[in-house]
Amino acid sequence: MYPNLEAEMARKGLKKGEVADKIGMAYQTFLDKSLGRTDFKVGEAKKIKRKLFPDHSIEYLFKKKGE
Repeated sequence: MYPNLEAEMARKGLKKGEVADKIGMAYQTFLDKSLGRTDFKVGEAKKIKRKLFPDHSIEYLFKKKGE
């Protein structure tokens, strides 16, 4: 659902469970959000960017597939 986020995670060798742990989110919650079942809250997106991908914009990381 978020191909740029997935690509950046792969570049850093991060798995979804690791990202969830680093931002203090349950794995299943992160999985649901990353698959587009539910939306990331603005604060969650900012935390992911700040802690893991500071060199990328939120717009880039959370661009949905097909946008």
